[in-house]
Amino acid sequence: MRVFCASIATETNTFSPLRTDLSDFTQSFYAPPGSHPETPTLCTGIFPELRRRARGGEIELIEGTATWAEPGGLVNAKTWHHLRDEVLGQLRAALPVDAVLLGLHGAMIADGCLDCEGELLKAVREIVGPNTKIGASFDPHSHLSEKRVMNADVITVFKEFPHTDFVEAGEACVDLTLRAARGEISPHISVFDVRMMDVLPTSQDPMRSFVDKMKALEAAGEALSISTIHGFMAGDSPDLGAKIIVITDGDAAHGDDLAQTLGQELFSFRGRARPEFLEPIDALNKAQALCRSSEKPVVIADVWDNPGGGVAGDSTILARAVLEQGLQNVALGTIWDPMAVRLCQAAGEGASLELRFGGKTSARAGNPIDATVEVLKIVPDAVQSFGASIVPLGDSAAIRVDGLEVVLNSNRSQAFSPDLFTNMGIDIDEKDLLIVKSTNHFHGAFAPIASHILYAAVDGPYPNDPRINGYRSLKRAIWPLVENPHEIVSSEQQIRL
Repeated sequence: MRVFCASIATETNTFSPLRTDLSDFTQSFYAPPGSHPETPTLCTGIFPELRRRARGGEIELIEGTATWAEPGGLVNAKTWHHLRDEVLGQLRAALPVDAVLLGLHGAMIADGCLDCEGELLKAVREIVGPNTKIGASFDPHSHLSEKRVMNADVITVFKEFPHTDFVEAGEACVDLTLRAARGEISPHISVFDVRMMDVLPTSQDPMRSFVDKMKALEAAGEALSISTIHGFMAGDSPDLGAKIIVITDGDAAHGDDLAQTLGQELFSFRGRARPEFLEPIDALNKAQALCRSSEKPVVIADVWDNPGGGVAGDSTILARAVLEQGLQNVALGTIWDPMAVRLCQAAGEGASLELRFGGKTSARAGNPIDATVEVLKIVPDAVQSFGASIVPLGDSAAIRVDGLEVVLNSNRSQAFSPDLFTNMGIDIDEKDLLIVKSTNHFHGAFAPIASHILYAAVDGPYPNDPRINGYRSLKRAIWPLVENPHEIVSSEQQIRL
């Protein structure tokens, strides 16, 4: 059995002041055919599993390009066309193939293309024909279009947020697609439009129990695969919002019923799934109170200045508040500022210099901080871990200003793991407070070392309220733009009847 695989992935914040081009892909991750590392990236969990099966003699594997850009702004058209045509050209050269596996994100939007993944899947289907099986793995913070469903045989989605199961989702996609190619199953994809856009972390209820329920239904044989698309509120897509995917072995009626049942349950969670979001000063005050009785550090997540959501990650609002309050034993990671890193490199470890850092890309991210800083450590090509994946930070510097230690990085990245700090020489055990720029991906790795985790909603460049985001491409009724969109849909259906 001949199998082709490739990956083009990024998450597009169409409201971001940033823009994404080919250099963002090559800087973050770019692996030409055959050069993918042994460890997977977030969207390439299919690669190690396919290689394992190839080594076992089950398949003949032809690898295409695998590339990922850190979430950012609109992808320019030239970059999208280049990457799309690169992979499609590799597929044509690999023909004939029995199966195609694609590691995608699902929220990529380019100038002139609202549905990059849908366009790619459609083009793949046109090349390979109706009999070749196509599988795709998606991030839940994506936009599920009809074009994707119509052109794929299998779609799997990470169930967890934080995405600790991205490898398992890739493995499931491989398994189902190869079983379909061998004729062992006839997968049917059922989709229910939940018509809701909300923050749905699976580290706490009600989403924790909902994910466990999906897994239990799979284990009981109710479906081959069950997935939840959460949606990505910063992407102006006509397909914005949550959806349920159920894959059955040819049982469309059962799949449709199960998708609807789960979708209605998910809709009932609206407005109560997200953790408590505190104002910045309230978060700092609460953290100080908790620190007095805690041996482990308190962690505050700066949820909206999260590079994982496509913004710069250079907000200074929380850092400035720490300095103004004179707090001690605080570490913050990261602030994206390649120029400040370069100045620290030139000064060298142990140096003291006047430095301006942060606040460079948006008027809503706070003013730059001007301070006398001590350069604690310089690390070329620094990294952090995210499960089995290695995440590049680029050249990085750890600096100290008064009681605050800050990691400055050259490659934008949200916080995933405490080694973000320890790799930069910062002793987290000695800190009272750690501030990370992430919505929830940090949770799995930071929870064991934290006494408490708080979420600070620092308003900034991220469009965090769907009611006022000003979507232009969204035409469907979804909550919270509409209180009960399902009533509207039902009424419209009655009128048509």
